[in-house]
This record gives sequence, C-alpha cells and structure tokens, in this order.
Amino acid sequence: QVQLVESGGGLVQAGGSLRLSCTASGRIINSYVMAWFRQAPGKEREFVAAISVSGSNTYYGDSVKGRFTISRDNAKNTLYLQMDSLKPEDTFVYYCAANSRSFFNPTDYRYWGQGTQVTVSS
Repeated sequence: QVQLVESGGGLVQAGGSLRLSCTASGRIINSYVMAWFRQAPGKEREFVAAISVSGSNTYYGDSVKGRFTISRDNAKNTLYLQMDSLKPEDTFVYYCAANSRSFFNPTDYRYWGQGTQVTVSS
C-alpha cells in the first residue's frame, strides 16, 4: 500500500510560482509512474503532467506545457510540480497519483493523494 500526501498549495497572484510536493510512504515509489492531475468542483480530473519511473521521460498537458515542470526524487520518495507563470485558470485542487499502466488516464492510477488547493488571483 502507498500513501501519498501533497503539500505546497496556496494562494498566489497571477504570474507567480508555487512548488507542489507529494511525499509517499508505505512503499517506495521508484517502480511507479507518477503524475499530477487537477480538478474543479463537479468536473472531471484533468491531466497535468506525468513522469516515468527513472524520471527520464516527462509528459505535460497542453494547458501547462512550458510553464510547469514535473520531477521526482526517488531517494526521498517524493514527486514535485514546479508551477511558474501561474494564471487564474490554473485554480484547481491538485492531486498526485502513482502506479499506472499508462501516463494520461486517471482511471489507470491506483494510488491518490488527498489533494492540495491552488488558487491564483488576478
């Protein structure tokens, strides 16, 4: 079993930056694909970014490409999301996820964190 805990969310002005962290416990994550998704109330989860087991391959949703960077530190059992040039439309609850058969489909991920709120003011 894997427990995921996100941190680093908060309120930031448009154009600012935040760094989200997702720390895993229970089992080491260095054999899992990991990803970030985001969700607004009443909407489906949206793919943000994913990273391969080694960290050598990364994938991004079109809306965040060039502004967000996903990374992982397997020695620290931690996943990161560096978010730069934030926009009000980036306001969501952000979730980390682990252990997938694919990168982009949220239903393929077995483990999820509880989410962290990111609010970007204009």
